[in-house]
This record gives sequence, C-alpha cells and structure tokens, in this order.
Amino acid sequence: MIGWLAVLVVAIVLVIQFIPVERNVSTVPPGQSFERTQKVPANVAAILKVSCYDCHSNNTSYPWYSELQPGAYFMAQHIKEGKEELNFDEFNDYSKRRKKAKIKSIISQIEKDQMPLKSYLLLHHDADLTPEQQKVLMQFFQSELEL
Repeated sequence: MIGWLAVLVVAIVLVIQFIPVERNVSTVPPGQSFERTQKVPANVAAILKVSCYDCHSNNTSYPWYSELQPGAYFMAQHIKEGKEELNFDEFNDYSKRRKKAKIKSIISQIEKDQMPLKSYLLLHHDADLTPEQQKVLMQFFQSELEL
C-alpha cells in the first residue's frame, strides 16, 4: 500500500512539472521608470534592485528553483501579490496621493523589518537589508515625502 502511495506522489510531482507558470519579464529594463522619474541615487537603486525588484517590478531575476513545481507556482503568486501592492516600474503612473501612500508604506515596512519577506530571504541572503541599507532607504524615502 505504501509503495503505491509513493508511486502516486512521485507521478503527481512529475505531472505538475508540465503546468506552465507566467513569468514576470518585461521589455522595459528593471527599475527604469522609478529610477528615472524619482532621480534615485545609485546606492539606493542598487539596494532596491537586490532587495525589492524581484517582487515589486516588471522584471524578476529567476533562480534555478523557479523552474520546479510547486515552487514556481508559489513564487508566481508572491510576485503577483507584490506587484499588486507596489510596482516600482509603474510608480510614475500612480497619482500623487497614491505615491505618498506607497512611500509611507515603504517606510513603515522598513521600520518594522517586514520587507523583504522572511521567506524570500531564506534563499536570497544578499537581499537582507543591513541597518546601514535600511538607513539609506529611509533617508531617501523620507526625502521623497517632502517633495
């Protein structure tokens, strides 16, 4: 009985590998819109690229495990939800009020150490924000609120 169950589980895992998942890849270079319109300093842009853009832009840098199901599905869902919450590549299309709300939310997320998600950091250690990087981001986004 256990042998048949194991065969069934392996068969299901193999079959789900053929279920396609939409990829988050745009022809627009990553972060171009936000970086250009907000005049983002190079040090801030570098932090955002490593720690934010995979889930909050129209371009994701896909690691090897993104090819395997069910991980690919969960990753696609995280990206979809992240872009719905904030998309740096579409930031310039937001109203002035929405931009301010998003910036306030970014500041709050950084203060509470809620972004990047802990689940993302498990496999992307380089995305973990150091206290110095948090300070740089906070200063940049605070200055954006004052504009």
